[in-house]
Amino acid sequence: MSELLVKLFIKDSENIKSAVVRERYGMLSSVTGIVLNILLSAGKYLIGVITNSIAITADATNNLTDATSCIITLAGFKMANRKPDKEHPFGHGRIEYVAALIVGFLVELMGYELIKSSIGKIKNPEAVVFSIPAVIVLVMSILGKVWLAYFNHKLGKKIESPVMSAVVTDSIGDITATSVTLISLILSKFISFPLDGYMGILVSLFILYSGFGILKESIGIILGAPPSKEMVDELVDFIMSHEEILGIHDLVIHSYGASRTFATVHTEISSDDDIIKIHDTIDMIEKNVKDRFGIELVIHMDPIVTNNETVNKYYEMVHKVIKDIDSELNMHDFRVVEGNTHTNLIFDVVVPFGFRLSEKELIEKINSEIKKINENYYLVITVDNCYI
Repeated sequence: MSELLVKLFIKDSENIKSAVVRERYGMLSSVTGIVLNILLSAGKYLIGVITNSIAITADATNNLTDATSCIITLAGFKMANRKPDKEHPFGHGRIEYVAALIVGFLVELMGYELIKSSIGKIKNPEAVVFSIPAVIVLVMSILGKVWLAYFNHKLGKKIESPVMSAVVTDSIGDITATSVTLISLILSKFISFPLDGYMGILVSLFILYSGFGILKESIGIILGAPPSKEMVDELVDFIMSHEEILGIHDLVIHSYGASRTFATVHTEISSDDDIIKIHDTIDMIEKNVKDRFGIELVIHMDPIVTNNETVNKYYEMVHKVIKDIDSELNMHDFRVVEGNTHTNLIFDVVVPFGFRLSEKELIEKINSEIKKINENYYLVITVDNCYI
């Protein structure tokens, strides 16, 4: 069914790097969600009124809210595909993240309203009327939401969409909520305890939890979440596949939406190589990265000495000291300036996230260990942070 809908409504569906194709995926997901949620809401509301169940009618309202969320998702995809302008030179792709944030707020609002109505039901309980049609509607609702979650998960994974991920999380919360409502309805046939209101509170807690997850993920992306490990590894492997590139460091990737990604990186090259030839290679890498990954890459070249035994000896000495302090530390841009009275060792150190020492403590620690080897070694250290 999912593949059929994609083939019917998305032209050139495999070209997911295209902003137009991405928008079509968003439209298909949103329209499908709107239609299904409206149908589920109408069925649940009718059964909720018949059975006098606050949990079922609240679940119907939740489905209506889900339809509204799908409309917001649709608007988000449409606006995210707008071309860059003077006010937004990097495009409007991040509107998709804002849409996911709004969906999260709507889910939280629904959970809050349901808690209020459930407390009212506990204070003023009314008998829930068990009926087979009610059970059938709820079971169909669960199956429908399971399919919708799978459908959006499949589409969202294909185009790596955070707003579709929010819709999937919302659907999972709905599946749990409707399952609790179904259990409440079935148990009402066998017990006289006013279970409906308490089950409504359980449903609301699941909804609030789902909304919190959506908000947390959306805010994380807007604040600046790191790129995926798979993307980083693939990009690094591609750059390093060129024999002229001896090493890379200071890789920074910025995302302004799925189709607007920018990156900068420092590449180490031999100082003996022809600079014109290397520049041509760098240009080629930047172009190929744009074509293959959809990333606008800017490469800075760092020439390094590769055939100087003295420099190599100093490098190995400092490298061992740093690795003895912490194996997660890395070093780059190593240079040596020898003098009559002392030798300057100049380099950068990259620290991992959550490193135990402060920048000052790390520099002092490296200095201390190097001074044990030779008092005449002077260090010029730049501490870098890791952004991937």
